Amino acid sequence: MIILIGPSASGKTSIAKELIEKHHFKKFITNTTREMRIGEVNDVDYHFISREEFLKKEKDNKLIEYTLYNGNLYGTSIEDVSDDKVLIVDINGANKFYEKVKDKIMIFYITCSLDIIKERMISRGDSDESIKARLALDKDYFDIKKLHHYDYIINTDSESIEAIALDVVNKYNKKR
Repeated sequence: MIILIGPSASGKTSIAKELIEKHHFKKFITNTTREMRIGEVNDVDYHFISREEFLKKEKDNKLIEYTLYNGNLYGTSIEDVSDDKVLIVDINGANKFYEKVKDKIMIFYITCSLDIIKERMISRGDSDESIKARLALDKDYFDIKKLHHYDYIINTDSESIEAIALDVVNKYNKKR
């Protein structure tokens, strides 16, 4: 399984989409308590569930990992773990996966310059307030020093998403 980690607008979602569309990986659909954004579809983008439902899954040990980010809960169901999937998580999530299933995963830390991150956030329509808040939160939240293990660091500043995804697949296939 491929795990992608990185701050907001670093390119991890675009890489995951490319891996799914062109390289036959499946999206690991996670659970979240946050509201759906425009264009998102339940059980396609996330399993959008209530906070109560999420907490019951956690209590019943049905989650391999979970985290609170930006006021919302996110978590991965144990039953959904498989080798042919790609997953985007935060550092805490990656650390949990590494603790529990390290032989089945490959972790890629996705990075990008701050200027490009800001440009991407503006172009996707994020408000100035949201951009400032996410940048402040992400600086500490995605500090690579907190990551117990990673296989590769990928910088998305200058390569195309297609080239980056192909590089990820090649690295993943070498390990398998």
